[in-house]
Amino acid sequence: MNNDLRLVIAQVNPTVGALQANTERALNIMAEMELAGNDLLVFPEMFVPGYPPQDLILEKHFILANQKMVDMLAAASGEMLTLIGAIHYDGIDTYNGVAVLQHGKLVHWIHKSLLPTYDVFDEWRYFKPARDNAPVPITFRNGETLRLGIHICEDLWDENIDYKICDILGDSGVDLFINLSASPFVTNKYVERSRLILNKIQKYNKPFIYVNLVGGQDQLVFDGMSMVGDENAEWVHICPQFEESICEIIVPSSSGSNRTVMLPEISKEEQVFKGLVLGVHDYFAKTGHQKAVLGLSGGIDSAVTAVIAVAALGADSVLGIAMPSKYSSDHSVTDAEVLAENLGMKYLNVPISSIFSGFQGTYVDSLGEPLKGLPEENLQARIRGNILMSFSNRDGSLLLTTGNKTEIALGYCTLYGDMSGGLAVISDIGKRTVYRLANYFNKINGKEIIPENTITKEPSAELRDNQVDPFDYEVVGPLIDAIIEEHSDIASLIARGWDEDLVRDLLQKIRLNEYKRQQMPPGIRVSSKAFGIGRRMPIVNHYRQK
Repeated sequence: MNNDLRLVIAQVNPTVGALQANTERALNIMAEMELAGNDLLVFPEMFVPGYPPQDLILEKHFILANQKMVDMLAAASGEMLTLIGAIHYDGIDTYNGVAVLQHGKLVHWIHKSLLPTYDVFDEWRYFKPARDNAPVPITFRNGETLRLGIHICEDLWDENIDYKICDILGDSGVDLFINLSASPFVTNKYVERSRLILNKIQKYNKPFIYVNLVGGQDQLVFDGMSMVGDENAEWVHICPQFEESICEIIVPSSSGSNRTVMLPEISKEEQVFKGLVLGVHDYFAKTGHQKAVLGLSGGIDSAVTAVIAVAALGADSVLGIAMPSKYSSDHSVTDAEVLAENLGMKYLNVPISSIFSGFQGTYVDSLGEPLKGLPEENLQARIRGNILMSFSNRDGSLLLTTGNKTEIALGYCTLYGDMSGGLAVISDIGKRTVYRLANYFNKINGKEIIPENTITKEPSAELRDNQVDPFDYEVVGPLIDAIIEEHSDIASLIARGWDEDLVRDLLQKIRLNEYKRQQMPPGIRVSSKAFGIGRRMPIVNHYRQK
């Protein structure tokens, strides 16, 4: 590069299927940035249809409507070069593409080469890979012609793949790398992205522009953190995490000055908390829900769920309902009340003792004796689930479930009871992380929002006298993470120091409770392996590790 490049990063939040709205947003940004005299505007991967559109791509009318939007964007382009992610249908095959727009025309299509088909991704189901990869020569409004190495998301993640797109582009004489991404959030993933980008820069001594999607879409959260690095592998700009950001940046030429910034160090607690808040906010905004309801037990899980909901939706939009039974402790009700008051959220106390007695009377009349043991415990959970769903129906609110990943993994939850709801807010964070988030939230607020007693007391479902949770979460928590997220086998787990009987017991519990998880509400993914679309285990499963 002989001249500085006036770049605009459009780290923006589309909605899947909102073709017209997404396009209008892009048109407004294009017009404003063109008028400001910028050289290059880059949107994220698949911005026009939103990402991931999943089986919408199999609907021909959808991809044709997407194409009409691209034509509209092309006609509106001016001297400024615009790159925007969209579906490309050539009449035969469908591609995950980047439309290259300038001077009122669609100048070129770039197609994604490496189509991920793992975890939450299923792109081979919908797309064909690129047939070739080569730099695209573009003359900018300043008269300079640059060879652009445009590629898409997974094309950057090529370390363990023989077909390396960036190497192909770099060896072909690229002047500037540009990656358009829709890379879902996982804790600390931004650090790994930055490492990959710096490796490419250092290998070819060329600047690199990385533009990532931001926002929530169903179970996924996209964290943004778009980045620009110069040819010296120094960061010129890093966009904020979990926020929309339209950034006008000067990418310096080889003779320009280095205005460098540092990659931020963001705690895991901050990342997870903000990711969950964004996921909840966008799930409500994009589905049209405005109010939430949840059960407040006085325990840690419902407290953290309430905190996230209030941060995402506002206190006036969240209703917490305490539903004490004869087994509920006084401090549980008090802790729930104090939490609601501290958050400023709406609160109701709806005792279930009389309803429970009515059910037990029915069983006495029919069977001659009341329910005992596990059926009695589950009955209480299902009574509470019905009460919460009734309030949800009455108010048009969405019921939030409060189960954490550790409990859901082990089946320590009740179908049609505490699993009832429309969104499982903390289903991808283990019990230990729930406690860390509680302490994090109190710390950033500089005062006790979540009552200290909620954090320090022994966890209990309070469904029978003197009940406490039957797990040592400090032991089973990391073990479950190793099983679910790392796919560790029995031998390796034992070698790492876990008791063989415990390992086999947890594996059995996880396997047997798959039927519950496949009936749970969608949860927000923040880990490398969440229950939901990224984990596909059979319910009927007779396999056992030896």
